[in-house]
Formats: sequence, structure tokens, C-alpha cells
Amino acid sequence: MSHVNTLVCFALKEEAGPFRKIAAGRPGVSIRLVGIGRRNAERSVREALAAEAAGVVFTCGFAGGLDPDLNVGDVVFAAGEGPAAIGARLAAAGAKPGRFLCADRVATTAAAKAALRRESGADAVEMESAAIQAVCGERGIACVTVRVISDPAGEDLPLDFNALAKPDLSLDLGKLAWAIAKSPGKIGALRVLQRNARLAAERLAAVLAPVIFP
Repeated sequence: MSHVNTLVCFALKEEAGPFRKIAAGRPGVSIRLVGIGRRNAERSVREALAAEAAGVVFTCGFAGGLDPDLNVGDVVFAAGEGPAAIGARLAAAGAKPGRFLCADRVATTAAAKAALRRESGADAVEMESAAIQAVCGERGIACVTVRVISDPAGEDLPLDFNALAKPDLSLDLGKLAWAIAKSPGKIGALRVLQRNARLAAERLAAVLAPVIFP
């Protein structure tokens, strides 16, 4: 088994892209795309840690805002049982401490996000971190959740992405194309979402870089 200092997990390549450029060629860091949802994340992280021991694991990517004060590009973290120095470095880099809800579905409407906020008290919602945290807990590995807001609490997503998912929760491009064909008026909102996601991924990378490469 090989060893890395840090394993950084993302669900999607779009989330990982800017950080992957920063990390290219730097030793001691491994980046893993774990897929969407708890089941995919758990399986992928178990495989990664079986092949490559890690000192600390970061679970990163996009999150939906539940706290109305969080905006697109705000980075939120939960250091859990991780080293105190990591939390301090995240705060110094501009990230905000918060609580996460790990959900089984995408929260696609402002009403759904408001309901999740009332029920859980969480600040942001995502779909993988609880599973990754659990695997790391079994192994006594420090695990830190760092997520960037891609859609704020008061915003409806332009489409119901749950209805457009394949069984493995990845996006079905055929269904997406058909949904756009039926509702071409949504194209503008989808472009805004895409732009916000790109900006969010860049902001996440900017926060992670001084934390992982101090």
C-alpha cells in the first residue's frame, strides 16, 4: 500500500477541475472523484483507502445553501475531529464554519431548502460527506468537509435534476436534452447555473490551496 498525506475527494470533475490544476505535480496529495451520493462515495473512498493510506481526507465540492445568508461562492467547512490547525487555516483562507446535511436527493427549490433548514438546522446540503466521514471514522482518519455554495437558499434550480438522473445518480444527458427541448426558456437559467458552478469551483480551489499546501 502506498501513502499520501492528503486524499481530496470530489463527486464530479467539474468540482475538482480548478483544484486539480493547482495540485498538479505536487507530491503527497491524491485527488479522487467519488461520484454522486452516499453509496458511490462510500464505495469509492473504501477503494481509495485500501490502495493508498492517507493522513487526512477532505470531502469537497458543491453544496446547496440552506442558510439564507450564504451566497454563491461562499465556502463552508466542518473540521469534525480533524486537526485544529486545519480549521484555523480554513478560517484564515475565508471559509466559514457550518453544519452540513447529507441528503439523498438534490434540493431543487427554495421551498425544499427552507424545509430542510427548519428540520435540520444545517447551513448547507450535499450528498456525499456523511458517508466519507463514516468510512474515515472507522479507520481513525481525520476527515474535513469543505464545500462551496453553488446555489443559494432562496434560489430554485432551473430543472428537477433528480428526475434527470441515471440509477447511479449521474446526469442522463439524453433526459437533459429532452427537458431543454421541452422548456427552451430554461436555457438562460441553466447558463447562469453553469457560470455560478464554475465560479464556485474556482473559489473552492482558492480556499483549499493554502490549507493543503501551506
